Amino acid sequence: MAGKSAPIAEKARVSELRNGVDTHALVDTIEAIKADPKKASCTFFATTSWKKGTVSDTKITHYDLGGEVIPQDFTMTVDEPMELLGADTAPNPQMLLFTALNTCVLNTFIVNASAKGIRVESVEIETRGELDLRGFLAIDKMVNPGYNELNFVFRIKGDGTQEQFRECLEAGTRYSPNFQTITRAVKVNYDLEIK
Repeated sequence: MAGKSAPIAEKARVSELRNGVDTHALVDTIEAIKADPKKASCTFFATTSWKKGTVSDTKITHYDLGGEVIPQDFTMTVDEPMELLGADTAPNPQMLLFTALNTCVLNTFIVNASAKGIRVESVEIETRGELDLRGFLAIDKMVNPGYNELNFVFRIKGDGTQEQFRECLEAGTRYSPNFQTITRAVKVNYDLEIK
């Protein structure tokens, strides 16, 4: 109702939020995991199905958190630009790779800033990476089909000092699962099942 003040419980809950992050819930989560390390296990799943050409759909139906199945219902369509043999109906895997990297670092940064009591007005991460298509197209087997280097610029506005923001960025990269997965050698196991 317009003009009516929020109930006290709602006001208290809002006051716990810093940059949209419930810092009390963050502390509670940390304490719960310290008390029971089994709650730290977080397993994600994705199933990708080919549609046609370079179009595929990836379905996310759940993830496991501390042994509990958390239902999800997301579908992400992926395609390639026309110049790369696609129909340009959706972002391509490289765009989504950058999206996953940027958002994971950003979320980790925001949680760290919020825990330190730093107010953030805006954050922007711009990532750039160059591929040599001779590798992807198997024209030259000596050419890496992947990236040799990624560069990102982190733009931030808020009430923190440069040193505080630098610490939060270092934490954002150090504790980001996606940043750490990309920057470390990760064992990937695969198998082939013929239907």
